[in-house]
Amino acid sequence: MTPTTQTPREAAAAAATTAAPESTRGRRLLGCYDLVVGLFCGLLLISNVAATKPIQFGGELTLGGIQILPIITDGGAFLFPLTYIIGDVLAEVYGLRRARRTIILGFFLAALMSLCFLVVGAAPPAASWPNQEAWTTVLGFVWRITLASLLGYLAGQLLNAWVLVRIKRLTNGKALWARLIGSTVVGEAADTTIFCIVAFAGVITLPELVNYTVVGFVYKVLIEVCFLPITYLVIKAVRRREQLAGTQL
Repeated sequence: MTPTTQTPREAAAAAATTAAPESTRGRRLLGCYDLVVGLFCGLLLISNVAATKPIQFGGELTLGGIQILPIITDGGAFLFPLTYIIGDVLAEVYGLRRARRTIILGFFLAALMSLCFLVVGAAPPAASWPNQEAWTTVLGFVWRITLASLLGYLAGQLLNAWVLVRIKRLTNGKALWARLIGSTVVGEAADTTIFCIVAFAGVITLPELVNYTVVGFVYKVLIEVCFLPITYLVIKAVRRREQLAGTQL
């Protein structure tokens, strides 16, 4: 029997038909890196805006010259700790290089947001718009607050990613809980200390500054500890997704 031959057009059509299911699967199994980056940057920008409102809880209590109560924090405390959890996912799954790239991207976006708010605030308002003073009060970041936020964020996030990757190498990929908590302790210590000193040294009293720094640090670390089981699940899910998508990790 004479074998059937295909014309070039028929061969191309058969190849396209065979590859179609695989291509469809590839589209369904895209990696999560872009989603993680978007979530990280979104949480960062929202937290920076929310941080313009100071928050105070409790009455007054001082021990040994150190103010214990009231607890002083800001609106960024609600979401900003989550950026360290997402930062842990970035460093653990994608490595230091990609984590660093995302952190620097977030830094420039936060700087751009602050600059945009300052320019908009300086622009003359419409005659019929009576909220210029309110806009300036809430979104017209003082240069110290802006500088403190950016410096603290950059130092804290880079240290967080570096410590996590370093501990991972020293433990041969074991003890995930140790590197998640250890990296957060180092990163949050640098972030909180730099931000509080640059933003408020000489503006508030020393007891208030110590309270603000210690409370912020302890709170953020506790959030990381409480979310540890969820962080484990997210890292596992993201890594599995990337493996199915064929991403080179």
